[in-house]
Amino acid sequence: MKPRYHIVLLIFCMLVQLTAMGAAPTLKWKVGYSEYKDVPPLKYVSAVVPGAVQLDIARSENYPSYLVSDNYKRYGWMEDLYYTYQTRFQRPDMAPDERLWFVSKGIDYEFEILLNGLRIHKQEGMFTPVALDLTDKLTDGDNELRILIYPVPKRHASPQDRTQASSVVKPAVSYQWDWHPRLIPLGIWDETGLEIRHESHVDDVYVNYTLNEELTCAEILLEVQACHSGGKSFRWRLEDAAGRVAATASGLMHDRLIRPGITLEQPQLWWTHDHGSPYLYTSIFEMFDNDGKMLQRVSDKVGFRRVRLVMNEGAWEEHPESPKSRSVPPAQVELNGRRIFAKGSNWVNPEIFPGIITDERYERLVSMGVKANMNMFRVWGGGIVNKERFFEICDSLGMLVWEEFPLACNNYPDDPHYLSVLKQEASSIVKRLRKHPCLGLWCGGNELFNSWSGMTDQSLALRLLNAVCLDLDPHTPYNPTSPIMGMGHGYYLFRTPDGKEVYELMNNAHCTAYTEFGVPGMSPMEVLKQIIPLEYLSTPQAGTPWEDHHAFNAWVGDTWLAPDILEHYFGKASSLEELIEQSQLLQSEGYKAIFEEARRQKPYCSMALNWCYNEPWPAAANNSLIVYPDIPKPAYDAVAGSCRPICASVRFSRFEWKQGEPFFAQVWILNDRYATSHIGTVHLYVEIDGKRTELLSWKPETLNPNENIAGPEGRMILPSMKNRRFKVIAQVENMPELDNEYTLLSLPSDEPDAVSTPVLNK
Repeated sequence: MKPRYHIVLLIFCMLVQLTAMGAAPTLKWKVGYSEYKDVPPLKYVSAVVPGAVQLDIARSENYPSYLVSDNYKRYGWMEDLYYTYQTRFQRPDMAPDERLWFVSKGIDYEFEILLNGLRIHKQEGMFTPVALDLTDKLTDGDNELRILIYPVPKRHASPQDRTQASSVVKPAVSYQWDWHPRLIPLGIWDETGLEIRHESHVDDVYVNYTLNEELTCAEILLEVQACHSGGKSFRWRLEDAAGRVAATASGLMHDRLIRPGITLEQPQLWWTHDHGSPYLYTSIFEMFDNDGKMLQRVSDKVGFRRVRLVMNEGAWEEHPESPKSRSVPPAQVELNGRRIFAKGSNWVNPEIFPGIITDERYERLVSMGVKANMNMFRVWGGGIVNKERFFEICDSLGMLVWEEFPLACNNYPDDPHYLSVLKQEASSIVKRLRKHPCLGLWCGGNELFNSWSGMTDQSLALRLLNAVCLDLDPHTPYNPTSPIMGMGHGYYLFRTPDGKEVYELMNNAHCTAYTEFGVPGMSPMEVLKQIIPLEYLSTPQAGTPWEDHHAFNAWVGDTWLAPDILEHYFGKASSLEELIEQSQLLQSEGYKAIFEEARRQKPYCSMALNWCYNEPWPAAANNSLIVYPDIPKPAYDAVAGSCRPICASVRFSRFEWKQGEPFFAQVWILNDRYATSHIGTVHLYVEIDGKRTELLSWKPETLNPNENIAGPEGRMILPSMKNRRFKVIAQVENMPELDNEYTLLSLPSDEPDAVSTPVLNK
């Protein structure tokens, strides 16, 4: 037999085998809308799945981009309609022991599924997957599948704000926020299609485990959910990163298989990227029929780690009076027995329409967080529970995830219907995410104990969420909300209305964790040119597209542009370019001040997570570090420097100083590494009009593991200067990777004979 003929025959045989096995039809969807549930759409347009009904309609009618100007307002009429997805397919060829399933990872929000006109499923909730066996309801020829999407759920018709979402488990952010327009997605938002499955198949494999106190042994409990698997057999193995078998199990199947007694000695532990390696094993589960033929293989990554929330050092002494119910709750993350400082940001959904979030976007954004020396994302409760790829990337890159349920800033009810949907959704979320080693903390939601929400720890929704987490994932910590007593949310501007700057606010703060804080900064010019029409671009004003993109009247007053603050420090900008530079400078210096002061307050403080990391559409100005879709602001680099595991740091009392008066600054070494280090001599300079003056030199003591060192304070009389801006520079001999630099402002002296050269105070 000639080689070429042999290859052709082999390919032919493979094709015959695939044809005999059958392939599930690929679905092509179209969507239409109508005003009433029982009235079919007058017309259908092509639909992209996953996606959103609004995007399909806008595409068919040539709408301009919702990212530009105030075009998003054109979508408002779509909120109160019924939408019908429709597709047709032929019954595929299947073996007698095969079944055809319809599977969807996410449909938003309330919907019915009909096959050949018969309703086969009804559901409320976008985070509970759908898996339906269609086989016995199929016709031999053409089949029609329809999904009827209900209108946007609203607790009341008006006002049109986030309280409309206060009785549903749908992210409240899309009902409008200070950085998100009112644009509320509906439709199929995650992977959806048909699958041919063997009648005996595995639905889920969960490698549950408990680490001993010494972290030297993992007791594994293999939990498998299957269908019609009685009498079948299984083999399971755990492979290390090199492909070597680390643990095995085998036996007979049951529809609910629980296999205890599997031991893994000396497991490699999963760490955040800054404390070790995010080590991952591979779990491989195989099911066989009575003849030894493999029916299914399920492969997942597994990471062994122990995450706890423990009391912050000194927290028990916070309220020594008696009687009392408790001290401030624990906020210190303990990973594998090591207390770590959590440095990171608040993650929001990267798109208004979650159906168009791609794997590549997740990869870029998470990777940028790692490069910025962050080790935790708080996934804010006003947004979505992210798709699977987000958590897989966090697993592999060593990024902890604080995961909130989709509750935010509302008083969610105790009524039975809401609680039943919440339990369904929460159970689905926990079962999906508990396998990920990156999962560090469950949280009920955002700002639920605040006055604008009004919930308490007696609210049934929060008690239910705690119960679900305890039942399904008892070893992962749970908080009812953020903030809770001891934690800080805010402030969100560089300067308060009464004149306090971030330096004073932070230097006098006393929190176990800063889980939200912000300083606004403008987007780069290239972004502004894309979203603000040319006739409005040069002069930011309220009542124009600048306001639609959150520069004015977004939160309090003229936020997030905050022109009054910019003018206070810099005067009237001569151009838009100059205004952008001023805004970005304040954001960078403000974030440096907050992150570094939070680290200086260690060990009582254990966490600093700014508001916010990214954004779902391009804002003209807000507190984000990354502009949509993935453009870093200068503040991103500033935060990356402030979050280095070891760095020199300078503590200031304010941003603005008067010429001719004493200036003072204290030097520190910040250290989050668990290793003894020796630091070179630190030199502190003040640079005025391009000329440097050494303020002090300091040789730190040996740097102990996970400890900061407070250095001396340098003083000088500020001279008169041509340039109002001056720099403070900390340099470490032979260790430039630890250097730091700051920009401050000066004011002219009240005295006409102010000194012209720096005067050091010895």
